[in-house]
Amino acid sequence: MVVTQDNPGQKTLELIVTWEKLPDDFQLEEKPVENTGQPLIAGALREILELRGLIGPRMLIASNFGICATVNGELVIKAPDWVYVPSVLPAESRIDRKSYTPNLEGEIPTIVMEFLSETDGGEYSVKRTFPPGKWFFYEQILQVPTYIIFDPETGLLEVYRLQNGKYELEFPDAEGRHWMADIGLYLGTWRGEKEQRSGYWLRWWDEAGNLLLWGVEQLAGERERADRERERADRERERAERLAEYLRDRGINPDEII
Repeated sequence: MVVTQDNPGQKTLELIVTWEKLPDDFQLEEKPVENTGQPLIAGALREILELRGLIGPRMLIASNFGICATVNGELVIKAPDWVYVPSVLPAESRIDRKSYTPNLEGEIPTIVMEFLSETDGGEYSVKRTFPPGKWFFYEQILQVPTYIIFDPETGLLEVYRLQNGKYELEFPDAEGRHWMADIGLYLGTWRGEKEQRSGYWLRWWDEAGNLLLWGVEQLAGERERADRERERADRERERAERLAEYLRDRGINPDEII
């Protein structure tokens, strides 16, 4: 693939993008986790899709996972905080994937998310020279249709859609959410607590606007329903006992009443 960019007053910048298999002995650098909250946010997003049965056998959903491309002969690897690929080719072995090369191993990711950190704001980097910035890589190299930047500290959610080769900021709907057609759900922010982390989270809503519950919330709901049912049964038993006592006081054996 050849990506050509015209810069006013400068010569045309041409990028040769190829999709090459990584050598079997290639050692990927592990991306350090910025804080303990990031993997929790990423895991919570996946959890709902699993509970709803929305993860197909050919899908790839991962976090801090190397996405690879070769740009002008140089290998470029970015590890987004959350990535969604609708369809990938079967892995050559049963060993878990350590990286993913679009086109060579399956489709281009359709959703990529980055969670803002306290570093240099690389999520917005349009640096073109090697190694290219994240924004430039997702927009111009991979051409990911949806790029999401989320700030867990403030709850700010930015959704960018690829329009005519450039990312355009999408405004949320009246409920502050964004429709993710690839998944068939709304994405938005929610403030609360999960796994001893209190703050802002990314969450899914269905097409009718119903918040999709995490497993722990579903369990809590089931317990509440069970408690209400026990309370109802207790009230019914007490009412029956009072009625039986009333009948006995009047010389009527309640056991003989049909």
